Amino acid sequence: MRKFTALGMAATALLLPATAWAQVVLPAADTLEGVVDTGNSAWVLMSSALVLLMTMPGLTLFYGGLVRSKNFLSIMVQVGAIAAIASVLWVLCGYRLAFGDPTNGWFGTGDTWMLGHTLGVAREGQTINERTFALFQLTFAAITPALMVGAWVDRARFGWVVGFSALWGLIVYAPVAHWIWGDGWLATNMGTKDFAGGIVVHTTAGVSALVAAMLVGKRQGFPRTLMLPHSPSLTMAGAALLWVGWFGFNGGSALTADEAASSAIIATHLGASTAALVWLLIEKIKVGKPTSVGFATGAIAGLATVTPAAGFISPGSAIILGAIAALVCFPMIQIIKQKLQIDDSLDVFAVHGVGGITGSLLLAVFLHPALGGNGFDEGTTMLSQFSAQAVGVGAVAIWSAVATAVIAVLVSFFIPMRVGEDDEREGLDLASHGERAWELE
Repeated sequence: MRKFTALGMAATALLLPATAWAQVVLPAADTLEGVVDTGNSAWVLMSSALVLLMTMPGLTLFYGGLVRSKNFLSIMVQVGAIAAIASVLWVLCGYRLAFGDPTNGWFGTGDTWMLGHTLGVAREGQTINERTFALFQLTFAAITPALMVGAWVDRARFGWVVGFSALWGLIVYAPVAHWIWGDGWLATNMGTKDFAGGIVVHTTAGVSALVAAMLVGKRQGFPRTLMLPHSPSLTMAGAALLWVGWFGFNGGSALTADEAASSAIIATHLGASTAALVWLLIEKIKVGKPTSVGFATGAIAGLATVTPAAGFISPGSAIILGAIAALVCFPMIQIIKQKLQIDDSLDVFAVHGVGGITGSLLLAVFLHPALGGNGFDEGTTMLSQFSAQAVGVGAVAIWSAVATAVIAVLVSFFIPMRVGEDDEREGLDLASHGERAWELE
């Protein structure tokens, strides 16, 4: 009887179309530790592609348009090389450090080196495959160090950039990702929350960029010489790609194709929209004209600020956060460059760092159910959540600053941080890569 039943099931399966065949076979696989939902998996896979779109070409165009034409290609090569080496290192050991077994609270352990023992395994507590999750997190590990490129444009040596970024991803980014997203000490012991990277991505990159900018030193002529963007149109195009890609960045962090993802995407869009509009208004009042670069910068500030809270707050709160982002980040640019005279060339700290920190702290306020938030964990109040957020931001900022200084100096013993004065005047496109971005003759 069992033989005939088995033959009947096999015959039925063979007569089904391909999609039905998959539905018959996959649930029967007892190797999965959880139930993998194909819809959620598809959404996270698509979100991975969107985040990679943010990096290449989004970030390259955004930053590339802001520098002088003689350094445009150097931006593209640096961002591309950083993303590539970060991806390889993530598979080799970064994923294990960030999302391995949380046995000590500081970094992951276990047997997931080179993504070993992850085939046919569902991510614990999730409805997606472990490798799908690893791929999504890989894109975060790739874009985070690439954000720092904006701090040292026009003068950093390519070899130093690659060496520094490679070590930074393993020493700064991976442990911090574990502390908050990998059930490490900040999430488990302190209760720190970060939906999609206000602390893990923007605080680490922003603070590290500020330290790196001080160590690398100022560009020739800064702050006396006016260094205008060579192509605001490319910057606008890059900002648009970042804006759209951010839907995968924040929406994909829900790890489900449900209301959590849609709430995150709505908040993301509203935060960017409001910040861009408020930034234009500030420019109109202060300098007399709203600019395309201002619109793009405001949008990125809003995106960075809403990121840590995107899946936890209401659409109305996202609008408020967007307005706050512009009001906080705009004057910070002036403070960093004019008052402190730190040549964070493309405002990585003022936009990403300050935005991410602001959103991470205010998350404690907008979580309140009265404001449409998801509410606090049991036994947690607004004050205790704010304390948890402040501890998380402070600990990550300190670790990022100290580790960045050590890594930067260590790599400089083997590869100098800066190119020579003549190479800087000639431009890094020719001096470092032997190419021109534009042949206009």
